[in-house]
Amino acid sequence: MPEPVTLRGRTLRLEPLAEHHVEALARAAAEDRSSYAFTPVPCGVEAAERYVADALAARAAGRALPFVTVRVADGRVVGSTRFCELDYWQGPVPWPPVPRGPLGPVATAIPDAAEIGGTWLSACAQGTGINTEAKLLMLRHAFETWGVRRVSLRADARNLRSRAAIERLGAALDGVHRAHSRGLDGMVRGTAFYSILDEEWPRVREQLEQRVGVRPGTTDLRSLIPA
Repeated sequence: MPEPVTLRGRTLRLEPLAEHHVEALARAAAEDRSSYAFTPVPCGVEAAERYVADALAARAAGRALPFVTVRVADGRVVGSTRFCELDYWQGPVPWPPVPRGPLGPVATAIPDAAEIGGTWLSACAQGTGINTEAKLLMLRHAFETWGVRRVSLRADARNLRSRAAIERLGAALDGVHRAHSRGLDGMVRGTAFYSILDEEWPRVREQLEQRVGVRPGTTDLRSLIPA
């Protein structure tokens, strides 16, 4: 499985999710929850415990790499995100072609494709630019450290706010799977699927760097463009 790593930016850092984050996550999720209608966000300490346990189990299986989002200004946990649906293309071609875990040693496996998902922020961190910089950190790690061929993102088709945020990243809409699954409200929902390919990454990176305000191409997102 990909090694847990801390990704550091100018306004945030993404730390590997751990059991000691439970109470901080519960506090972050306890703010105004009105924006979570389409997003699974734990409510209360017990729910946060289950949330962390499930995420760590997925990491142990090589299927996910979960993070907590920490605001640099005050060291406060303000949300969570993860790499998920890690797909490994080595070995025989499976049929049907579905995401699978690594065939070899889990500890050294590197994915060929990944999805960014499970993203939520506390109300105080929404609209602050933290989400954009977090996506830049994660996309850069996926394309430039792992060397993936594709990063995918998805959203409930009704969640126009999340879909707009994904589109602002520069991701292409692959399509909407109609009546794809049940939503958090129990209604049958469509799911909008997006992707960024490795050949598209240089263009997407340039756009995101301009939005975040870092020197183009820098490896240190804490470096600001000089005034």
